[in-house]
Amino acid sequence: MQKSERRALLPHWKRDLSMARMNRPAPVEITYKNMRFLITHNPTNATLNKFIEELKKYGVTTVVRVCEATYDANLVAKEGIQVLDWPFDDGAPPSNQIVDDWLNLLRNKFREEPGCCIAVHCVAGLGRAPVLVALAMIECGMKYEDAVQFIRQKRRGAFNSKQLFYLEKYRPKMRLRFKNCCIQ
Repeated sequence: MQKSERRALLPHWKRDLSMARMNRPAPVEITYKNMRFLITHNPTNATLNKFIEELKKYGVTTVVRVCEATYDANLVAKEGIQVLDWPFDDGAPPSNQIVDDWLNLLRNKFREEPGCCIAVHCVAGLGRAPVLVALAMIECGMKYEDAVQFIRQKRRGAFNSKQLFYLEKYRPKMRLRFKNCCIQ
């Protein structure tokens, strides 16, 4: 029996989970001005070693998890990588508090550790995580359309219509700009 035939015999929920795992895009690095981000999907405890290996490869010191927990953050912390939990609803824009926390994190991290990489993930790495990265780019002066296009070049399928509308209406306060330059 072939793999596709075996998958067809699985209960519906297991088949969906199996397909979701197969369709997850690889992690991508997004670099803009002095900022580096790694957008990825969420790992499980079973895939955590590979996830940590990826984080180390990119020099990640902080992970922002914007979905429900699917792995033990303490195991990541043992590797010297901080995990911040700022979940918000799938398909929705982040709350003002999460936006403030995100921008404060970026401001501090990129000042204290120039060249560092911040990882951000949601379930598939196509909605919530790209929205936060787009907000950082918009705060540095990029137009929302350009931020969306820039991210979609590396992360095909990123953003849903509700998130695009949110980004279009978002009004930056230039919280990541200093002396006409983004995060010095």
